[in-house]
Amino acid sequence: MTFTKLVSDLYEGLWQPEDVQISATASSTAVLRVMNERAVFAEVFRLGKASRPELAGITGLSKPTVAVALNNLEEAGLLRQVGLRAGPAGRSALLYEVRPEAGYVLAVDIGRKFVRTALADLVGDIVARKEEPSRGARNRDLVAQLTRLADELAGTAGITRADITLAVFGTPGIHDKANGSLHLAPNLPGWERRNSLARLGDITGATYVVENDADLAAVGEATYGLGRGVRHFVYVSIGTGMGMGIVIDGKLYRGFRGAAGEIGYLPVGDGDPLLDAPESRKRGMFESVASADAVVATSQRLGMTGAATAKDVLDAARAGDPAALRTVELEIDHLGRALAGVVAVLDPELVVLGGGVGGHAGDLLTGPLLDRLGDLVALHPPRIEVSTLGNDAVLLGALASGLTAARDLVLDRAAPATTR
Repeated sequence: MTFTKLVSDLYEGLWQPEDVQISATASSTAVLRVMNERAVFAEVFRLGKASRPELAGITGLSKPTVAVALNNLEEAGLLRQVGLRAGPAGRSALLYEVRPEAGYVLAVDIGRKFVRTALADLVGDIVARKEEPSRGARNRDLVAQLTRLADELAGTAGITRADITLAVFGTPGIHDKANGSLHLAPNLPGWERRNSLARLGDITGATYVVENDADLAAVGEATYGLGRGVRHFVYVSIGTGMGMGIVIDGKLYRGFRGAAGEIGYLPVGDGDPLLDAPESRKRGMFESVASADAVVATSQRLGMTGAATAKDVLDAARAGDPAALRTVELEIDHLGRALAGVVAVLDPELVVLGGGVGGHAGDLLTGPLLDRLGDLVALHPPRIEVSTLGNDAVLLGALASGLTAARDLVLDRAAPATTR
């Protein structure tokens, strides 16, 4: 799977990394050369393959200037020649492309039950991927697991962990950059401690980014899913936890403290017996009554037996089980009230449902949710659709955003060589 086009879209402004700081390494006398090389590299990246005349026409740079930039980038190991393109009057022009092995991005989706990982080269081809049940009951166990997985992925690609340019970790909750911890992530015990996230940097030794998983899923949707070309939409994850990624005017919106979209804490579900549980305050009202665990607990309270997972309840509802059907009705009511608030405040064009529940219950949820919203909001409700990315939404967002930053990183690191 190639993400080159996706990355070029993101580079134009959707995802703006907060944790990766790209510093200028060129001297003042070489700033123009660096700018020229970045412009040429960006166009080769966007086009896939390009010739010197083509790049001169696109960038507005002279052919000699483009030739110097191409030579420097080739010497730095970032570009390579890949043949000739026939031109007018029998002339042929050398074609250049980005060297895929010039950089690698590790994407990690850290959930309570599963961890999903993928490794992509610099042009966005996934060279290895793996997922397995999470061993994250303790953060050191999870770090050990992720380190092993990174080793396995790198080995499959014929590289080492040291060759990874950037690692992007998608997690629940909020990354507190001041003390290096996670807030509002009760499903990941231990990560709320000061400097706990620094352990992630030890996995590859590379530059790393920690992003909210729902935000990354929204990036994935915006670049490869239902959100492509949609300027205002939200991605709502309904699973072990609850989260929402928000895209406003084509850009990811994080909020003042990075907490935008923490919808698990919406005051929805007042009066539900599940709110009497000791953990309800920590998890938030909405998450307590509408998450996957809540679906199972509600079905059991209504007399259903044998349901161990939310999928069991949903399957039983499809089969006509009365308790399961009533559980789904309550889920729709909770979701409808939460989405009514989202629609009233953000006015999205599209609501994308994902997560273990949202991504696998479209036939049970979307139609009734639209009807419910029609009763709750004054304006015509937005489209509600189930994500087409499934469990890969977070990984795809992490890869796409990571590739954007990795492109700058490899250019930044090569700058001393290209400005001699």
